[in-house]
Amino acid sequence: MALERTFAIIKPDAVGNGQQGEILARIQRAGFKIVAIKTMRLTKEEAGGFYAVHKERPFFGELTDFMSSGKIVALVLEAEGAIAKWRDTMGATDPKKAAPGTIRHDLGTSIGNNCSHGSDAPDTAAFEIGYFFAGMELI
Repeated sequence: MALERTFAIIKPDAVGNGQQGEILARIQRAGFKIVAIKTMRLTKEEAGGFYAVHKERPFFGELTDFMSSGKIVALVLEAEGAIAKWRDTMGATDPKKAAPGTIRHDLGTSIGNNCSHGSDAPDTAAFEIGYFFAGMELI
């Protein structure tokens, strides 16, 4: 498997509940290298730009309201097969359907409040990493 990078977010629900330390520990235990990390609060417009792919979906307004409701932790993770590995570590979007031991199963409370985000493909990862991090932050 090839070494790759993926993008991850610890969402406002997890940060608000003080779960970022637990999630960061799980990231490290899973064998990821944290290439870049920052804590920030998105504006509704920034959240809208990030989730522009969902602009026509009925949940877009609710999603951008939620993602701008509190601090997030944005990360670039590196590992062999990082995209699939991070998605496996997070678990299914719906915590009720996520496997036991995954972040979303153990810490998420609903499809909307599921603690974390991860890129789903190499092109998505490239866009998402570039949306949050400048090249000099990724050395």
